[in-house]
Amino acid sequence: MHHDTPTTPRTDRVAVVVNTASRTGARALPLVSAALGRTAEEVVVYPAHGGLELLDALGAAMDDEPDLLVVGGGDGTIGCAAGLVAHTRTTLGVLPLGTANDFARTLEIPTALTDAVDTLLTGKVVDVDLGRVDGRAYLNVASLGLSVAVTRRLTPGLKRRLGRFAYPAATLAAYRDHRPFSASLELEDGTVLELHDLMQVAVGNGRHYGGGLTVAPNASIDDHLLDVYAVGQGRLRDHVSIARLLRTGHLVEHDRVHHLTARRLTLLTDEPLEINLDGEVAATTPATFEVDRNALHVVVPAHSRAARMDGAPIP
Repeated sequence: MHHDTPTTPRTDRVAVVVNTASRTGARALPLVSAALGRTAEEVVVYPAHGGLELLDALGAAMDDEPDLLVVGGGDGTIGCAAGLVAHTRTTLGVLPLGTANDFARTLEIPTALTDAVDTLLTGKVVDVDLGRVDGRAYLNVASLGLSVAVTRRLTPGLKRRLGRFAYPAATLAAYRDHRPFSASLELEDGTVLELHDLMQVAVGNGRHYGGGLTVAPNASIDDHLLDVYAVGQGRLRDHVSIARLLRTGHLVEHDRVHHLTARRLTLLTDEPLEINLDGEVAATTPATFEVDRNALHVVVPAHSRAARMDGAPIP
């Protein structure tokens, strides 16, 4: 059943949660409150400084079942909010205040603050899929192997010093210390894929991750599929060619890369490995990955082609 008529966000009761510890968070609050205050009947602001306060603020905001929950922060923060908003009557509004902002990039939400705020007022509501690892929600990509080591090295200090160049710097450092691993992927139909000498396995829900890298050429956050790829260890020069292909997603065509799509899979590794969900190390193998179809209603620009409303309309 398709509902392609664009719906405008309901903004009677709006909750705003902004991570004021993030670079532009403190600046964002007055802007958002002023803009939304013109149209909403009620705007309640839940400021939060840093990680733990943020979870409390998101929980408190959702206790009131707002029509619109506006969340300002990086992908980790927005992913946290998405897990709470999924399958409720609340729509998510995104202010991309992080370093990478891959969820916003996937949905064509502008990163300039005033434009992002404007999108909340003039945009349309679509529904998008969430990925889940053993039930825990993520937006962009869940991965293990090299990416976890990269995340461990992506310290706030490194991000401050190098900005978006923090990613390649951390990647090179992690690559030098990497130990290859083996994994078995069990698919819905019972097929088991045994893979050895791996550098990384990634399971993508959205289109972008890692500061603008692309999951696969036709990956979408609205296709009800996960894109799975496993990258073999190889020599550094293989990885220089792989790195170039990461931008466009044509990585999946490289001969050192196994690529498949699935709605659900279970991943086992020779020893338990940590899993990185959108930049937060938050799960461990063995783990089951699945796509949660049309789980999240989110405001995107009126011109965005990244997703549409193709599930049930908002109750």
